[in-house]
Amino acid sequence: MKGVIALAKVVVLGAAVLFVVPWLLFTRVEPGMVGVRRSAAAGVDTEDLGPGWRLRVPAYHKIIYLPSTYFFLDYTEDDEGPQEPLQIRTKDNNNVHIDVSVPVRIKPGHANKVVATGNHIKDGGRYRYQRLAEQTTVSVLREELANLDSVGFYSTERRLQICDHALELLNKHLADLHLEAQAVLIRAVRFRAEYEVQLGQIQLNEQNKLLDHARERVAAEQQKFDNYSQGTAAQAASREQDWIKRRAELERAYEIGVLDIVDPTPGATRARLATLAPEQITELRVKAAKLFGLDDPASVSDAYLIGLKNIQAETLEYKNRVNAEADAVAGRLEAEGEALVAKVQGEYEAKLNTLLSSPGGRAFVAWQAAANIQFAKELTFSSQEGVPSILRLRRFAEQFMGTGAGGQ
Repeated sequence: MKGVIALAKVVVLGAAVLFVVPWLLFTRVEPGMVGVRRSAAAGVDTEDLGPGWRLRVPAYHKIIYLPSTYFFLDYTEDDEGPQEPLQIRTKDNNNVHIDVSVPVRIKPGHANKVVATGNHIKDGGRYRYQRLAEQTTVSVLREELANLDSVGFYSTERRLQICDHALELLNKHLADLHLEAQAVLIRAVRFRAEYEVQLGQIQLNEQNKLLDHARERVAAEQQKFDNYSQGTAAQAASREQDWIKRRAELERAYEIGVLDIVDPTPGATRARLATLAPEQITELRVKAAKLFGLDDPASVSDAYLIGLKNIQAETLEYKNRVNAEADAVAGRLEAEGEALVAKVQGEYEAKLNTLLSSPGGRAFVAWQAAANIQFAKELTFSSQEGVPSILRLRRFAEQFMGTGAGGQ
């Protein structure tokens, strides 16, 4: 039991030490602040302390806190700061009121030097270095901005140039205070009411000049564009004519070939080609390859040299000739066939007539005729002998055979 109590005492004592020791030996530098450690023996430490927990020995160290962010020197008419707009006399003796904002901060790593010079002390709610920065800024700006004339304040280019130069000169003066400015921002410019009217007219005239200059540039660019368009149209027309000519040459070459033959007779071009020497044919192949855009003259066949129309004419002539020969052969064979058929038909009819003229043939004819006879359903007998004539078969058959009453 005593051991547990002793252990509890140790734990409580340790917790108290862990809570009290950091509170006694360490301090916290907040974000946006910088700390400067000053000791009783060594004086101001040469290293700035950034945000976080920092060592501090009670009664030996003192931590001085300064803002590391920008503070603004606003020379405007608003109520955010104690400064007032700057009144500047321009080079052309015009009084102008200017609203200017200048963000300033302690240079990184120089807070200890500000403390060493004693400018970290507050005067009337502000640090001494802020008051010195304000005085320096007013002096520099009054001196530099007075180099502008009235026109320069509304000329963006000249105004930015003088601001950059003022910023450079201001940082040179602020360097002695271990401060730096980020920019010189002219927010508003106000002249006397009478001069504002004149200035508005001057600005209008300047804008009209710029507008006229812009119009001249637009007209010049439009002229360049028109010239370019016309040149392009002319080149397109020229290219079109070249392509029309090229197409006509290709069509002519494809239609009639590369041989200059006037004879329109089918086969005349091919016959002319057969009479040429090998050197002449090679020369024609090279010419045709260049004309048709072929890389290898050896790929140029006789069809390229002869031409499509000549080949079509030869084909049509061959077709007509073969068709004519075929028609002649067909007519002759048809006539011979009809003659043979007529001869066979005549012989057949002659033999048939001979056969029909014989007794057997006549009997065959009579038999066919008798097969087509149809007697009435009711017969009337008028023979004096009392015997129907159709029952006298011999006589009846002879009548059909055409041998007469007394024939056999």
